[in-house]
Amino acid sequence: MDILLVASAFNSLTQRVFAELSDEGHHVDVVLASHGPDAVRAAVREGCPELIVAPMLKSALPEDVWREHTCLIVHPGPPGDRGPSSLDWAIAEEASEWGVTVLQAEAAMDAGDVWADGSFPVPPAGKSDVYRNEAADAATAAVLLAVRRYADGSYKPRPQSEPGIDVVWRDYFRQEQRRIDWENDSTATVLRKLRAADSQPGVRDEICGREVFLHGGHPEDRLRGEPGELLATRAGALCRATRDGAVWIPELRPRKSSGDPAPFRRPAASVLAGFPAPPGSGPGMPGSNDRPYWLPEIAAPLELPPDRTTWTDIRYRQSGRIGFLTFSFPGGAMSTTHCRRLLAAWRYALTRPTSVLVLGGARDFFSNGIHLNVIEAASDPAGESWSNLNAMNDLVEAVLRTTDRLVVAALGGNAAAGGVMLALAADEVWCRTGSVLNPHYRNMGLHGSEYWTYSLPRRVGAETAERLTAEALPVSSTAAERIGLVDRLVPVGAQDFAAEVERLVADLADDPDLPRRITAKATARHADELQRPLAEYRRAELARMRAVFFDPEAPYHALRSAFVRKLPNGSARPLATGDAR
Repeated sequence: MDILLVASAFNSLTQRVFAELSDEGHHVDVVLASHGPDAVRAAVREGCPELIVAPMLKSALPEDVWREHTCLIVHPGPPGDRGPSSLDWAIAEEASEWGVTVLQAEAAMDAGDVWADGSFPVPPAGKSDVYRNEAADAATAAVLLAVRRYADGSYKPRPQSEPGIDVVWRDYFRQEQRRIDWENDSTATVLRKLRAADSQPGVRDEICGREVFLHGGHPEDRLRGEPGELLATRAGALCRATRDGAVWIPELRPRKSSGDPAPFRRPAASVLAGFPAPPGSGPGMPGSNDRPYWLPEIAAPLELPPDRTTWTDIRYRQSGRIGFLTFSFPGGAMSTTHCRRLLAAWRYALTRPTSVLVLGGARDFFSNGIHLNVIEAASDPAGESWSNLNAMNDLVEAVLRTTDRLVVAALGGNAAAGGVMLALAADEVWCRTGSVLNPHYRNMGLHGSEYWTYSLPRRVGAETAERLTAEALPVSSTAAERIGLVDRLVPVGAQDFAAEVERLVADLADDPDLPRRITAKATARHADELQRPLAEYRRAELARMRAVFFDPEAPYHALRSAFVRKLPNGSARPLATGDAR
């Protein structure tokens, strides 16, 4: 069937629906509603779709489109729920279970007949995380069911006026309702407000006399201070005291009206470094561009004791002969600093007596490669691009050169660009079903690096590697396994992924064939090195990337800026990363 997806952005859910409908044999195309109603009309007129599906739509479909064609809208709420902030309300009100509805477009918002629906548990996680995982699982299943019902032709969608469907209108969730009262709100309340606003729109607040939006929130078990007091930084995040504890806030976003040249999300400490210091903080110190000199940097141990409840983005733990190196960076983006810190953790993990090392394993994003927001905010974006890419290459190379143990990359969520290549550096790639991979760089105007010219063809073959990087389309986990990009699918929910990986890897570690496999991988790596050294792959890839980075007229710079600043760039399929909604 010919299906047209209409979406406000080619976001995570739109990519997943695109990939899984394609897997089922449908011909799927995409038009961005952000390009205007005439663009939608033109796509409908030229494509003559049999069905129109809107996985994520912030604006109404043109009336002439939904009157003349069957249009299915994905609403992130149960049947009867209406309004533009459904998932925000669910998290703010601590719903234990929520739903999604696929309904037919009509004049009244979210009021159309129901073609399919589903429910999902709501974990204690940020809105964007829940949206990409539990909500996306339910939404994709509902879309596939609705499409099958439509194709069958015998199903009659249910009116929402039917008994048993309670209609509830939920207004737009405004900043006034999100406001944090640092003097009176408990830590639990602060975390709930932060999670309901992640990743958009954030919680508007004031820090050092500047208005900012807070993004992300995690509890802290030991640091304390006066309510609202800024206590410390850690790996780019900011710790702030509450009435009865403290929270870690990984990212800040300056208001556009503030005059800040970089009014987009980035590590909180780097944003705060540009603010005036509070009175009595003393003179500035050298090297304070990435963090405010007047706050202490309090690191967390890499091997965090199990009784600690604090935020850290990289952790290592060991269970017998198995090492687990987990990491979780906001939006899956990895800055120069992230890469260097993860490389240091990798080197530490290699000193431990293990035969299997698991990289990843956390829920949500694995990695989306270099950190475009940090690059865009840098005084020298070309130089920062170059530094970031080299740091990413150093990390991938370290994984590729690990020959004394078996490495498993465990992808609990989506991965793109260099993040996919980081996973492919491992011996085995395990992927949660429902994850989406984007093994390409083309939509950012880049040739790509991270040894992809070595890793990708050796997994999928030269012809498929060329197709994946040229077409620049999202790949479902199922399709990735079919073509050899992924070795094992892990068919569990996001909350159960880490435990299931641990169970499966225990079987791998007990396999009597493991010593032979480790010896064989070392032999194969040596043979590959003799045929063509990794340094040659790196040199060739970086030469092409450097030419782009340091060419001010290269499309990369405009594409990067448009992506980070959420400006239209004329592309139907933007880079596969970024905000959940």
